[in-house]
Amino acid sequence: MSIDTVLWSKLVTGMTLGFHAIFATLGVGVPLMIAIAEFIGIRKKNPHYILMAKRWSRGFVISVAVGVVTGTAISLQLALVWPHFMKLAGNVIALPLFMEVFAFFFEAIFLGIYLYTWERFKNPYIHWLLTIPVVTGAGMSAVFITTVNGFMNQPAGFAMEAGQFTAVDPVQAMLNTATFSKVFHVLSSAYMTGAALLSGIAAFTMLKKGVSAYHKKALKLMMAVVLLFGLLNTLAGDVSAKFLAEHQPEKLAAAEWHFETESGADLVLLGWLNAEHEIIGALHLPKFLSFLAFGDFNAKVTGLEEFPTDERPPLLVHYLFDLMAGIGFMLLAISLLYFLFVFWKKRNELNKWMLRVIALGAPLAFLGVELGWFYAEIGRQPWIIRGYMRVEEAATTSPSVKILFFLFLLLYIVLGIVCVLVLRRLFNNNPAEAEMEKWVKPARNETAEKGGHA
Repeated sequence: MSIDTVLWSKLVTGMTLGFHAIFATLGVGVPLMIAIAEFIGIRKKNPHYILMAKRWSRGFVISVAVGVVTGTAISLQLALVWPHFMKLAGNVIALPLFMEVFAFFFEAIFLGIYLYTWERFKNPYIHWLLTIPVVTGAGMSAVFITTVNGFMNQPAGFAMEAGQFTAVDPVQAMLNTATFSKVFHVLSSAYMTGAALLSGIAAFTMLKKGVSAYHKKALKLMMAVVLLFGLLNTLAGDVSAKFLAEHQPEKLAAAEWHFETESGADLVLLGWLNAEHEIIGALHLPKFLSFLAFGDFNAKVTGLEEFPTDERPPLLVHYLFDLMAGIGFMLLAISLLYFLFVFWKKRNELNKWMLRVIALGAPLAFLGVELGWFYAEIGRQPWIIRGYMRVEEAATTSPSVKILFFLFLLLYIVLGIVCVLVLRRLFNNNPAEAEMEKWVKPARNETAEKGGHA
């Protein structure tokens, strides 16, 4: 097999996953923000929050449309680019793949009903109830597809006979040992990122156009959500580290540049490796890796040298891991600082530097998601199904994969440009303040007319 073909297969899939991760994260994270905003708007009888739900749902529909295309591309690539993987594992992962599609259609049906039934119910809570299946469908879609990734890391639910998976139990395969930690991390990071995006948009708008009541409320609400899910995401990271220490010690060792098995292992932050694999310029936290891995400062942590050279993940995952974790802590710190300023009356939480930092948090959150997925996938190397099939065994042998790469690249460029243009058209020419005025004015007139007739 040509190594060149394997490389192109990796590039095609990496590009698709990188592009899809943006819209998949939006697809999971934003529905919950819409539901929260509408619920608060109904509860407080505050039109600002209702308008948030309306505007966010319009933008969300565009991201769903693009996500459908990129999700379909991933399904197509599994068959075209990784045929040997599908031949071996197709009957094991068929159920979660089907359930993921079902969850998406469930979400899409109720999203359509939600969008076209604004102000159609006397009791506004009935309309809000439509967000529950949308949030559930979006979340379950992420759960099902994440179980497939979990299976690739911790294969389960089958017997191996004559090079084939037999006696398949797809439910057991879905409930593999990696599922809980991965699902927890994926959902918490998606909700945190969705809130970081919407708070970043509010902050950016206030920097450009000045503070408004609408954006001020949107910012405060979303920063509260960032804080909540930032804390949960930190807990999810801790759960993931303990899972890796027990079930994928080579991945944790590569991420932490932990080469020798030892008790009381140091946590290595930043730094770089020289040609002799000596760590230079790093910050060492004494015994913290042992605590992170097992909750015990003196626990023994397996070193990378315990594993065969050809089964060790690339050492560059250290940079991916550090950046991902750093961004997660940064977003949590930004939300904590914002609320410190809110409660500390001498400080203005809407000062320009605070708004700039919050606005910067939006792209950083998506970068963190991308780094997390690349760490998850590269950290599993050289396996596509850990312990059973290597990446080079799974890839296509067709040289046409090169052409496929450029065709999909063109598709994603077009989709990205169209998405940005449509979103700009939707919101730039229709600011929230103007829409609020159009919406509130008829309501005032109607109230006045009723008063006059009385």
